[in-house]
Amino acid sequence: MAVADLYRRFGKVSRVIGLMTESKGPESSIGDLCYIHEASGRRKIPAEVVGFHEQHVLLMPFSAMTHIAPGCLVEAAGKPLEVHVGEALIGTVLDPLGYPLDGSALPLGVKPVSVERDPPNPLTRPPIAEPLEVGVRVIDSLLSVGKGQRVGIFAGSGVGKSTLMGMIARHTSADVNVIALIGERGREVREFLERDLGPDGLARSIVVVATSDQPALMRVKGAYTATAIAEYFRDQGADVMLMMDSVTRVAMAQREIGLAVGEPPTTKGYTPSVFALLPKLLERAGTNASGTITAFYTVLVDGDDMNEPIADAVRGILDGHLVLERQLANKGHYPAINVLKSVSRVMPHIISAEHREAANRLRRLLSTYMDSEDLIQIGAYKHGSSREIDEAIQFYPRIMAFCRQEIDEKTTREESIEALFRLVSAG
Repeated sequence: MAVADLYRRFGKVSRVIGLMTESKGPESSIGDLCYIHEASGRRKIPAEVVGFHEQHVLLMPFSAMTHIAPGCLVEAAGKPLEVHVGEALIGTVLDPLGYPLDGSALPLGVKPVSVERDPPNPLTRPPIAEPLEVGVRVIDSLLSVGKGQRVGIFAGSGVGKSTLMGMIARHTSADVNVIALIGERGREVREFLERDLGPDGLARSIVVVATSDQPALMRVKGAYTATAIAEYFRDQGADVMLMMDSVTRVAMAQREIGLAVGEPPTTKGYTPSVFALLPKLLERAGTNASGTITAFYTVLVDGDDMNEPIADAVRGILDGHLVLERQLANKGHYPAINVLKSVSRVMPHIISAEHREAANRLRRLLSTYMDSEDLIQIGAYKHGSSREIDEAIQFYPRIMAFCRQEIDEKTTREESIEALFRLVSAG
Protein backbone atom coordinates (compact mmCIF):
# COMPACT_ATOMS: atom_id res chain seq x y z
CA MET A 1 0.00 0.00 0.00
CA ALA A 2 1.40 3.41 -0.98
CA VAL A 3 1.78 5.95 1.81
CA ALA A 4 1.60 9.69 1.09
CA ASP A 5 3.28 12.31 3.27
CA LEU A 6 0.85 15.24 3.34
CA TYR A 7 3.05 17.54 5.45
CA ARG A 8 4.98 20.36 3.82
CA ARG A 9 8.18 21.07 5.71
CA PHE A 10 9.65 24.57 5.71
CA GLY A 11 12.70 26.32 7.08
CA LYS A 12 14.23 29.79 6.80
CA VAL A 13 17.55 30.98 5.34
CA SER A 14 19.85 32.18 8.11
CA ARG A 15 23.02 33.06 6.18
CA VAL A 16 24.92 32.61 2.90
CA ILE A 17 28.65 31.82 2.90
CA GLY A 18 30.45 31.44 -0.43
CA LEU A 19 28.71 28.66 -2.37
CA MET A 20 26.64 27.56 0.61
CA THR A 21 23.25 28.61 1.93
CA GLU A 22 22.56 27.85 5.59
CA SER A 23 19.01 27.50 6.84
CA LYS A 24 17.23 26.73 10.08
CA GLY A 25 15.18 23.72 9.02
CA PRO A 26 13.47 22.09 7.23
CA GLU A 27 13.63 18.46 8.33
CA SER A 28 15.59 16.70 5.58
CA SER A 29 18.36 14.22 4.79
CA ILE A 30 21.65 14.39 2.87
CA GLY A 31 20.94 14.45 -0.86
CA ASP A 32 17.35 15.66 -0.51
CA LEU A 33 16.00 18.28 -2.89
CA CYS A 34 14.79 21.58 -1.41
CA TYR A 35 13.37 24.79 -2.90
CA ILE A 36 14.47 28.22 -1.74
CA HIS A 37 11.68 30.75 -2.28
CA GLU A 38 13.00 34.13 -3.44
CA ALA A 39 12.14 37.14 -1.28
CA SER A 40 9.92 38.43 -4.11
CA GLY A 41 8.05 35.11 -4.19
CA ARG A 42 8.36 34.90 -7.98
CA ARG A 43 10.76 31.99 -8.26
CA LYS A 44 11.80 28.84 -6.41
CA ILE A 45 15.50 27.99 -6.60
CA PRO A 46 16.23 24.24 -6.40
CA ALA A 47 19.00 23.27 -3.96
CA GLU A 48 20.41 20.08 -2.50
CA VAL A 49 21.16 19.24 1.12
CA VAL A 50 24.92 18.65 1.24
CA GLY A 51 25.60 18.78 4.99
CA PHE A 52 24.62 19.96 8.45
CA HIS A 53 26.22 22.39 10.88
CA GLU A 54 24.96 22.03 14.45
CA GLN A 55 21.17 22.42 14.03
CA HIS A 56 21.36 24.12 10.64
CA VAL A 57 20.98 22.64 7.15
CA LEU A 58 23.69 23.33 4.53
CA LEU A 59 22.23 23.76 1.04
CA MET A 60 23.93 24.19 -2.30
CA PRO A 61 21.68 25.82 -4.96
CA PHE A 62 21.52 24.51 -8.52
CA SER A 63 21.63 28.06 -9.93
CA ALA A 64 22.97 31.52 -9.08
CA MET A 65 22.24 32.68 -5.55
CA THR A 66 21.08 36.17 -6.45
CA HIS A 67 17.85 37.26 -4.69
CA ILE A 68 18.43 34.85 -1.78
CA ALA A 69 18.13 36.80 1.46
CA PRO A 70 17.94 36.00 5.20
CA GLY A 71 14.45 34.83 6.06
CA CYS A 72 13.65 33.32 2.65
CA LEU A 73 11.48 30.22 2.95
CA VAL A 74 13.12 26.82 2.31
CA GLU A 75 10.72 24.05 1.29
CA ALA A 76 11.73 20.39 1.52
CA ALA A 77 10.73 18.14 -1.38
CA GLY A 78 11.24 15.07 0.80
CA LYS A 79 13.15 13.11 -1.88
CA PRO A 80 16.33 13.33 -3.98
CA LEU A 81 16.43 14.87 -7.45
CA GLU A 82 14.50 12.99 -10.15
CA VAL A 83 14.72 13.31 -13.94
CA HIS A 84 12.18 12.26 -16.56
CA VAL A 85 13.30 9.56 -18.95
CA GLY A 86 11.81 7.80 -21.95
CA GLU A 87 12.43 6.88 -25.60
CA ALA A 88 10.93 10.24 -26.61
CA LEU A 89 14.12 11.92 -25.33
CA ILE A 90 16.29 10.33 -28.04
CA GLY A 91 17.61 13.09 -30.30
CA THR A 92 17.34 15.84 -27.66
CA VAL A 93 19.88 17.93 -25.73
CA LEU A 94 19.17 18.23 -21.99
CA ASP A 95 20.38 20.34 -19.08
CA PRO A 96 21.75 18.68 -15.90
CA LEU A 97 18.23 18.53 -14.40
CA GLY A 98 16.89 16.62 -17.40
CA TYR A 99 14.97 19.44 -19.13
CA PRO A 100 15.43 20.28 -22.84
CA LEU A 101 18.23 22.82 -23.17
CA ASP A 102 16.35 24.79 -25.84
CA GLY A 103 13.60 25.63 -23.32
CA SER A 104 10.93 23.43 -24.89
CA ALA A 105 8.58 21.25 -22.86
CA LEU A 106 9.38 17.66 -21.95
CA PRO A 107 7.92 15.20 -24.48
CA LEU A 108 5.02 12.95 -23.55
CA GLY A 109 5.59 9.43 -22.35
CA VAL A 110 8.52 10.07 -20.00
CA LYS A 111 8.59 8.91 -16.39
CA PRO A 112 10.56 10.09 -13.34
CA VAL A 113 13.62 8.19 -12.13
CA SER A 114 16.03 9.07 -9.32
CA VAL A 115 19.51 10.20 -10.32
CA GLU A 116 20.92 8.52 -7.19
CA ARG A 117 21.15 4.75 -7.59
CA ASP A 118 23.43 2.04 -6.28
CA PRO A 119 25.60 0.06 -8.71
CA PRO A 120 24.28 -3.41 -9.64
CA ASN A 121 25.03 -6.23 -7.24
CA PRO A 122 28.33 -7.85 -8.36
CA LEU A 123 26.72 -11.31 -8.32
CA THR A 124 23.97 -10.21 -10.71
CA ARG A 125 26.41 -8.83 -13.32
CA PRO A 126 26.79 -11.26 -16.25
CA PRO A 127 30.43 -11.56 -17.43
CA ILE A 128 31.40 -9.52 -20.51
CA ALA A 129 31.48 -12.07 -23.31
CA GLU A 130 30.47 -10.27 -26.52
CA PRO A 131 32.39 -7.59 -28.43
CA LEU A 132 30.83 -4.23 -29.31
CA GLU A 133 31.63 -2.58 -32.63
CA VAL A 134 32.76 1.04 -32.22
CA GLY A 135 33.65 1.70 -35.87
CA VAL A 136 37.22 2.84 -35.14
CA ARG A 137 39.70 0.44 -36.76
CA VAL A 138 42.51 0.63 -34.21
CA ILE A 139 40.07 0.02 -31.32
CA ASP A 140 38.05 -2.80 -32.90
CA SER A 141 41.18 -4.69 -33.99
CA LEU A 142 43.85 -4.01 -31.34
CA LEU A 143 41.87 -2.80 -28.29
CA SER A 144 38.56 -4.63 -28.68
CA VAL A 145 35.78 -3.38 -26.39
CA GLY A 146 33.11 -5.68 -24.95
CA LYS A 147 29.45 -4.91 -24.27
CA GLY A 148 29.38 -3.58 -20.72
CA GLN A 149 33.07 -2.60 -20.56
CA ARG A 150 34.15 0.76 -19.06
CA VAL A 151 37.08 2.44 -20.79
CA GLY A 152 38.99 5.62 -20.00
CA ILE A 153 40.26 7.97 -22.72
CA PHE A 154 43.33 9.66 -21.22
CA ALA A 155 44.69 12.76 -22.92
CA GLY A 156 45.84 16.33 -22.49
CA SER A 157 43.88 19.21 -23.97
CA GLY A 158 43.55 19.49 -27.75
CA VAL A 159 44.63 15.94 -28.63
CA GLY A 160 41.33 14.80 -30.19
CA LYS A 161 39.14 13.41 -27.37
CA SER A 162 35.90 15.03 -28.59
CA THR A 163 36.59 14.02 -32.19
CA LEU A 164 37.14 10.40 -31.15
CA MET A 165 33.93 10.44 -29.09
CA GLY A 166 32.02 11.77 -32.11
CA MET A 167 33.41 8.99 -34.31
CA ILE A 168 32.38 6.33 -31.80
CA ALA A 169 28.88 7.83 -31.37
CA ARG A 170 28.26 7.88 -35.14
CA HIS A 171 29.70 4.46 -35.96
CA THR A 172 28.93 2.25 -32.94
CA SER A 173 26.54 -0.69 -33.11
CA ALA A 174 25.00 0.22 -29.72
CA ASP A 175 21.23 0.80 -29.60
CA VAL A 176 21.39 4.28 -28.07
CA ASN A 177 24.09 6.79 -27.06
CA VAL A 178 24.00 8.89 -23.90
CA ILE A 179 26.61 11.65 -24.02
CA ALA A 180 27.48 13.88 -21.05
CA LEU A 181 29.41 17.08 -21.75
CA ILE A 182 30.56 18.20 -18.30
CA GLY A 183 32.40 21.48 -17.74
CA GLU A 184 32.68 22.22 -21.46
CA ARG A 185 33.11 25.73 -22.82
CA GLY A 186 29.78 27.05 -24.06
CA ARG A 187 31.29 27.62 -27.51
CA GLU A 188 32.24 23.95 -27.85
CA VAL A 189 28.80 22.49 -27.18
CA ARG A 190 27.24 23.43 -30.50
CA GLU A 191 30.50 22.66 -32.32
CA PHE A 192 30.46 19.14 -30.88
CA LEU A 193 26.80 18.63 -31.80
CA GLU A 194 27.16 19.87 -35.38
CA ARG A 195 30.73 18.89 -36.34
CA ASP A 196 31.77 15.91 -34.23
CA LEU A 197 28.40 14.23 -33.57
CA GLY A 198 26.51 15.38 -36.67
CA PRO A 199 22.79 14.89 -37.46
CA ASP A 200 23.14 11.11 -37.82
CA GLY A 201 24.85 10.77 -34.43
CA LEU A 202 22.37 13.08 -32.67
CA ALA A 203 19.39 11.16 -34.08
CA ARG A 204 20.36 8.14 -31.93
CA SER A 205 21.73 10.04 -28.92
CA ILE A 206 20.68 11.88 -25.78
CA VAL A 207 23.12 14.65 -24.86
CA VAL A 208 23.35 16.10 -21.33
CA VAL A 209 25.17 19.43 -21.12
CA ALA A 210 26.60 21.17 -18.03
CA THR A 211 28.84 24.05 -19.12
CA SER A 212 31.79 25.36 -17.12
CA ASP A 213 29.93 28.53 -16.03
CA GLN A 214 27.28 26.54 -14.15
CA PRO A 215 27.53 25.88 -10.38
CA ALA A 216 29.63 22.93 -9.24
CA LEU A 217 26.55 21.00 -8.12
CA MET A 218 25.02 21.24 -11.62
CA ARG A 219 28.19 19.80 -13.14
CA VAL A 220 28.13 16.84 -10.75
CA LYS A 221 24.39 16.32 -11.34
CA GLY A 222 24.98 16.32 -15.10
CA ALA A 223 27.13 13.21 -14.69
CA TYR A 224 24.54 11.55 -12.45
CA THR A 225 21.67 12.46 -14.79
CA ALA A 226 23.42 10.99 -17.84
CA THR A 227 24.19 7.80 -15.91
CA ALA A 228 20.56 7.51 -14.72
CA ILE A 229 19.30 7.90 -18.31
CA ALA A 230 21.71 5.18 -19.48
CA GLU A 231 20.54 2.91 -16.65
CA TYR A 232 16.91 3.37 -17.72
CA PHE A 233 17.63 2.15 -21.25
CA ARG A 234 19.80 -0.69 -19.93
CA ASP A 235 16.88 -1.84 -17.76
CA GLN A 236 14.75 -1.93 -20.94
CA GLY A 237 17.20 -4.49 -22.37
CA ALA A 238 19.18 -2.14 -24.62
CA ASP A 239 22.91 -2.06 -25.31
CA VAL A 240 23.75 1.53 -24.31
CA MET A 241 26.85 3.56 -25.14
CA LEU A 242 27.58 6.10 -22.35
CA MET A 243 30.23 8.74 -23.03
CA MET A 244 31.30 11.34 -20.48
CA ASP A 245 33.62 14.25 -21.28
CA SER A 246 35.15 14.64 -18.82
CA VAL A 247 35.22 12.78 -15.52
CA THR A 248 38.08 15.06 -14.43
CA ARG A 249 35.76 18.07 -14.44
CA VAL A 250 33.22 16.10 -12.40
CA ALA A 251 35.97 15.50 -9.84
CA MET A 252 36.91 19.20 -9.86
CA ALA A 253 33.27 20.15 -9.26
CA GLN A 254 33.03 17.72 -6.35
CA ARG A 255 36.25 19.24 -4.96
CA GLU A 256 34.54 22.67 -4.98
CA ILE A 257 31.56 21.24 -3.11
CA GLY A 258 33.75 19.42 -0.58
CA LEU A 259 35.85 22.49 0.18
CA ALA A 260 32.71 24.62 0.58
CA VAL A 261 31.26 22.13 3.08
CA GLY A 262 34.52 22.15 5.04
CA GLU A 263 36.25 18.93 4.00
CA PRO A 264 40.04 18.92 4.39
CA PRO A 265 41.98 19.04 1.10
CA THR A 266 44.24 16.05 0.45
CA THR A 267 46.21 15.11 -2.70
CA LYS A 268 46.51 18.14 -5.00
CA GLY A 269 43.66 19.80 -3.11
CA TYR A 270 41.13 17.05 -3.87
CA THR A 271 38.85 16.26 -0.92
CA PRO A 272 38.09 12.72 0.33
CA SER A 273 34.55 12.89 -1.12
CA VAL A 274 36.05 13.05 -4.64
CA PHE A 275 37.66 9.64 -4.26
CA ALA A 276 34.42 8.29 -2.75
CA LEU A 277 32.35 9.66 -5.66
CA LEU A 278 34.44 8.20 -8.50
CA PRO A 279 33.84 4.46 -7.86
CA LYS A 280 30.22 5.12 -6.92
CA LEU A 281 29.62 6.86 -10.26
CA LEU A 282 31.78 4.70 -12.55
CA GLU A 283 30.60 1.35 -11.13
CA ARG A 284 27.01 2.15 -12.14
CA ALA A 285 27.93 1.44 -15.78
CA GLY A 286 28.48 -2.10 -17.00
CA THR A 287 26.24 -5.15 -17.33
CA ASN A 288 23.15 -6.18 -15.42
CA ALA A 289 20.55 -8.92 -15.89
CA SER A 290 18.66 -6.88 -18.53
CA GLY A 291 21.18 -5.07 -20.75
CA THR A 292 24.56 -3.38 -20.91
CA ILE A 293 26.13 0.06 -20.58
CA THR A 294 29.43 0.33 -22.41
CA ALA A 295 31.08 3.50 -21.11
CA PHE A 296 33.86 5.76 -22.35
CA TYR A 297 35.09 8.34 -19.82
CA THR A 298 37.57 11.00 -20.89
CA VAL A 299 40.22 11.97 -18.37
CA LEU A 300 42.18 15.22 -18.70
CA VAL A 301 45.80 14.74 -17.68
CA ASP A 302 47.60 17.94 -16.63
CA GLY A 303 50.81 18.34 -18.62
CA ASP A 304 50.22 14.84 -20.05
CA ASP A 305 51.02 13.42 -16.58
CA MET A 306 49.36 9.99 -16.51
CA ASN A 307 49.99 9.59 -12.78
CA GLU A 308 48.11 12.64 -11.48
CA PRO A 309 45.57 11.73 -8.73
CA ILE A 310 42.33 11.58 -10.73
CA ALA A 311 43.90 9.73 -13.68
CA ASP A 312 45.46 7.22 -11.28
CA ALA A 313 42.19 6.66 -9.39
CA VAL A 314 40.07 6.30 -12.54
CA ARG A 315 42.55 3.94 -14.21
CA GLY A 316 42.29 1.61 -11.21
CA ILE A 317 38.48 1.49 -11.43
CA LEU A 318 37.92 1.06 -15.17
CA ASP A 319 38.33 -2.01 -17.40
CA GLY A 320 40.87 -0.49 -19.77
CA HIS A 321 42.29 2.76 -21.05
CA LEU A 322 43.10 4.46 -24.34
CA VAL A 323 46.04 6.88 -24.20
CA LEU A 324 45.95 9.72 -26.73
CA GLU A 325 49.45 11.06 -27.31
CA ARG A 326 50.31 14.63 -28.26
CA GLN A 327 53.32 13.54 -30.35
CA LEU A 328 51.05 11.53 -32.67
CA ALA A 329 48.53 14.38 -32.89
CA ASN A 330 51.33 16.81 -33.78
CA LYS A 331 52.20 14.56 -36.75
CA GLY A 332 48.58 14.65 -37.97
CA HIS A 333 48.03 11.02 -36.91
CA TYR A 334 44.37 10.63 -35.89
CA PRO A 335 43.00 9.05 -33.83
CA ALA A 336 46.15 9.72 -31.80
CA ILE A 337 45.94 6.45 -29.83
CA ASN A 338 49.25 5.08 -28.54
CA VAL A 339 48.62 1.35 -28.98
CA LEU A 340 51.52 0.27 -26.74
CA LYS A 341 50.36 2.39 -23.78
CA SER A 342 46.69 1.44 -24.16
CA VAL A 343 45.02 -1.74 -22.93
CA SER A 344 41.62 -3.44 -22.96
CA ARG A 345 41.36 -5.75 -19.95
CA VAL A 346 38.48 -7.81 -21.36
CA MET A 347 39.86 -8.18 -24.91
CA PRO A 348 41.43 -11.65 -24.35
CA HIS A 349 38.03 -13.04 -23.31
CA ILE A 350 35.94 -11.75 -26.23
CA ILE A 351 38.10 -12.45 -29.31
CA SER A 352 39.29 -15.56 -31.13
CA ALA A 353 42.76 -17.08 -30.69
CA GLU A 354 43.68 -16.07 -34.27
CA HIS A 355 42.66 -12.47 -33.63
CA ARG A 356 44.64 -12.39 -30.37
CA GLU A 357 47.78 -13.76 -32.07
CA ALA A 358 47.53 -11.23 -34.92
CA ALA A 359 47.10 -8.33 -32.48
CA ASN A 360 50.04 -9.52 -30.38
CA ARG A 361 52.24 -9.82 -33.49
CA LEU A 362 51.46 -6.25 -34.51
CA ARG A 363 52.22 -5.04 -30.97
CA ARG A 364 55.57 -6.89 -31.01
CA LEU A 365 56.53 -5.33 -34.35
CA LEU A 366 55.56 -1.84 -33.17
CA SER A 367 57.35 -2.29 -29.83
CA THR A 368 60.54 -3.48 -31.55
CA TYR A 369 60.54 -0.42 -33.81
CA MET A 370 59.86 2.03 -30.98
CA ASP A 371 62.67 0.55 -28.84
CA SER A 372 65.15 1.22 -31.67
CA GLU A 373 63.56 4.37 -33.14
CA ASP A 374 66.33 6.74 -32.01
CA LEU A 375 69.03 4.60 -33.64
CA ILE A 376 66.98 4.25 -36.82
CA GLN A 377 66.21 7.99 -37.08
CA ILE A 378 69.83 9.13 -36.75
CA GLY A 379 71.09 6.44 -39.14
CA ALA A 380 73.11 4.56 -36.52
CA TYR A 381 71.32 1.25 -37.15
CA LYS A 382 72.94 -0.92 -39.83
CA HIS A 383 70.55 -3.00 -41.92
CA GLY A 384 71.04 -6.72 -41.25
CA SER A 385 72.19 -6.35 -37.65
CA SER A 386 68.90 -7.74 -36.31
CA ARG A 387 66.27 -9.70 -38.20
CA GLU A 388 63.52 -8.48 -35.79
CA ILE A 389 64.42 -4.80 -36.25
CA ASP A 390 64.67 -5.21 -40.04
CA GLU A 391 61.18 -6.72 -40.06
CA ALA A 392 59.83 -3.95 -37.79
CA ILE A 393 61.29 -1.25 -40.09
CA GLN A 394 59.60 -2.92 -43.06
CA PHE A 395 56.19 -3.08 -41.33
CA TYR A 396 56.23 0.29 -39.53
CA PRO A 397 54.79 2.52 -42.34
CA ARG A 398 51.98 0.00 -42.96
CA ILE A 399 51.20 -0.21 -39.23
CA MET A 400 50.93 3.58 -38.97
CA ALA A 401 48.68 3.71 -42.04
CA PHE A 402 46.50 0.97 -40.53
CA CYS A 403 46.12 2.90 -37.25
CA ARG A 404 45.10 6.14 -38.99
CA GLN A 405 41.45 6.77 -39.86
CA GLU A 406 39.59 9.75 -41.29
CA ILE A 407 36.83 11.29 -39.16
CA ASP A 408 34.06 10.34 -41.62
CA GLU A 409 35.51 6.92 -42.49
CA LYS A 410 33.45 4.06 -41.09
CA THR A 411 35.01 0.61 -40.81
CA THR A 412 33.06 -2.38 -39.54
CA ARG A 413 34.59 -4.68 -36.95
CA GLU A 414 34.88 -7.50 -39.50
CA GLU A 415 36.67 -5.24 -41.98
CA SER A 416 39.07 -4.05 -39.25
CA ILE A 417 39.98 -7.61 -38.25
CA GLU A 418 40.42 -8.71 -41.88
CA ALA A 419 42.72 -5.72 -42.48
CA LEU A 420 44.74 -6.71 -39.39
CA PHE A 421 45.13 -10.30 -40.66
CA ARG A 422 46.25 -9.06 -44.08
CA LEU A 423 48.75 -6.66 -42.51
CA VAL A 424 50.52 -9.12 -40.20
CA SER A 425 50.57 -11.94 -42.76
CA ALA A 426 52.16 -9.77 -45.48
CA GLY A 427 55.81 -10.47 -46.12
